[in-house]
Amino acid sequence: MAVSVTKADGSKQLFDREKIVQTCLRMGANIQVAEQVAGRVERRLYEGMATRVILSLVFQFLREYKPGVRHLFDLRRGISLMEPKPEFERFVRVLLAHSGFEVTPNQVLRGKCGEHEVDGVAKKDGVTYFVEVKHHSSYHALTGLDESRIAQAVLEDAADGFAIGVNDLKIDRAMIVTNTRYSEHAIQYGRCKNILQIGWSSPQYLGLRDMIEKGRLYPLSCLRGVNHEARMRLVNSGMMLIKELLNQDPGALAVKTGLPREIVGEIMEKARQSANELWL
Repeated sequence: MAVSVTKADGSKQLFDREKIVQTCLRMGANIQVAEQVAGRVERRLYEGMATRVILSLVFQFLREYKPGVRHLFDLRRGISLMEPKPEFERFVRVLLAHSGFEVTPNQVLRGKCGEHEVDGVAKKDGVTYFVEVKHHSSYHALTGLDESRIAQAVLEDAADGFAIGVNDLKIDRAMIVTNTRYSEHAIQYGRCKNILQIGWSSPQYLGLRDMIEKGRLYPLSCLRGVNHEARMRLVNSGMMLIKELLNQDPGALAVKTGLPREIVGEIMEKARQSANELWL
């Protein structure tokens, strides 16, 4: 019998068992465990059940098979906990670099009519993009049309600036990177203006989730029990990813971050146990 579940925005959709299976597989479970967890969740279903409750059950059951999962947030939630600047911006640059882009950080582009601070410049296959990063603390939010309109205006002014010689960097396309989905109006406009719009699961093979899972580039923000100050000290010391903690010397990292050595040791142990679940 079909059962409808309630999404965070209040809309309803039919329960999809395969989504549970895929979530478990992304957390490092094998297909047998994933099917068992999906079956247990299915037996607890009721009409109108909230998707957040379903996800909580998935993690509850999955921890019984994979204890290290207790140290992890769901990937989407982990990314939503990031600071927009500088944490998420730096993370995006890491993802792009691992996906074959040559990336340089924040800079100012001089246009014909004004100056524009952008979150990065990325080059690949002979195409140069300026990068705008948009982070949402609610991953259910949509990235709307305004961001694409602004990006197009910056691109046009930068191109005019290059044409009259006020800058020597030829920008070919705009790129927007967000941790959510785009609105339909934004997608339509982006296609028309040839803007590369990278979202949570789009475009195919280059969405945030695909880039993270392909390279096992899970951010520190996915670790449970690491407070904001400790995480930001690690980020500011150059640590963005869980796997970057695995081969660190605890003493040296404590000195570098200014964190107590015992705190560093606890975080590194969480990372080690989590890594076993994420195949790092």
